[in-house]
Amino acid sequence: MNNPNISVLGFPVDEHSSFLRGPGKAPQKILDAFYSERTNKFSENGIDLGSQNLWDNKGLVKLSTGEQGINAIRDSILAELQKGQRCISLGGDHSITFPIIQAHRRIFQPLNILHFDAHPDLYENFADDPFSHASPFARILENHLADRLVQVGIRTMNDHLRKQASRYNVEVISMSEFSADLKLKFDGPVYISIDMDGLDPAFAPGVSHPEPGGLSTREMITVIQNIKGNIIGGEIVEYNPDRDINDITAATAAKIFKELLGKMLI
Repeated sequence: MNNPNISVLGFPVDEHSSFLRGPGKAPQKILDAFYSERTNKFSENGIDLGSQNLWDNKGLVKLSTGEQGINAIRDSILAELQKGQRCISLGGDHSITFPIIQAHRRIFQPLNILHFDAHPDLYENFADDPFSHASPFARILENHLADRLVQVGIRTMNDHLRKQASRYNVEVISMSEFSADLKLKFDGPVYISIDMDGLDPAFAPGVSHPEPGGLSTREMITVIQNIKGNIIGGEIVEYNPDRDINDITAATAAKIFKELLGKMLI
């Protein structure tokens, strides 16, 4: 492979977090953990991700605040997609997902989304912030930017969120329904959104909104490895280094990044 066709971009954004700041520090921490000499660069499917020209690390994107920053995320991703690249984004909080999907929808139709999370992030309006990290999938679905949304690991539904999920025909696989042998198939392009609090806090303590009873690291990786479909992009969001313990969550995020990247390079 002479020219890498996967671009990795870091978006150090946490202004739309509702409880704690800190996820803005995550992109660099994830990259540092990936490049650490503590572990090798091989994915489980045998790809040496340390090899040259397999993927392009674009580094951290400098962003303004407010809607201007949201638009800059969209434009940064769109510029890569228009060059024929696929993108993996490192957040940052979950607010980055809406502009990222705006960009992908301009290129990919139909567009499916697989979303790992403890929370469905479907609030119509959270804390008077339309770009809240609790609302990206409401914005995506009300603007008809995705044809199918599958959510895995959900364990914090309330009445409003149930109504939203029903309204938009979201396929919710809650933790009470989750099976380790889950195999998902997507017709058409699929984008993978990974919120680190989808994992049980035993595996990812460094998040702002920990919710016990979640996925193990192995369960999440296995679901990703078993996906049938054309993965055209993905993201890892909501890691908060300020809440981490001995960089456990950094290492976990780097591992998930490695396996997502390996899956996309097959």
